[in-house]
Amino acid sequence: MAVVNPVVLVGVGGVAGALARHLLGERIDARTGDTLAVNVLGSFALGATLVAPVGDAAVLALGTGFCGAFTTFSTFAFETVRLFETGERRRALGKAAVNLLGALAAVWLGSTLAATLW
Repeated sequence: MAVVNPVVLVGVGGVAGALARHLLGERIDARTGDTLAVNVLGSFALGATLVAPVGDAAVLALGTGFCGAFTTFSTFAFETVRLFETGERRRALGKAAVNLLGALAAVWLGSTLAATLW
């Protein structure tokens, strides 16, 4: 069996993750939490991927590539700073807390569920 170049694995996963991010973003209004949704879903998927017995190639494609492109820390940071700059400081702090706690809980949940399944 041929070994696939790790760069190709990350690239293919990244393309799929970016497309999934875009498609989900079109379906969820930005004001209702598309950034939060992708960050929590991506964190769940990463937690499950890293615990599941899927092998190094799948971790590169799914974990590094897909989850890396699907989640969007930079958008979260920009949106949070923009809220803070426009005087919505409580909302900015709430957004930061919900994103961080939601992502951490999702990684834990994903890894816990994957560990019980495998």
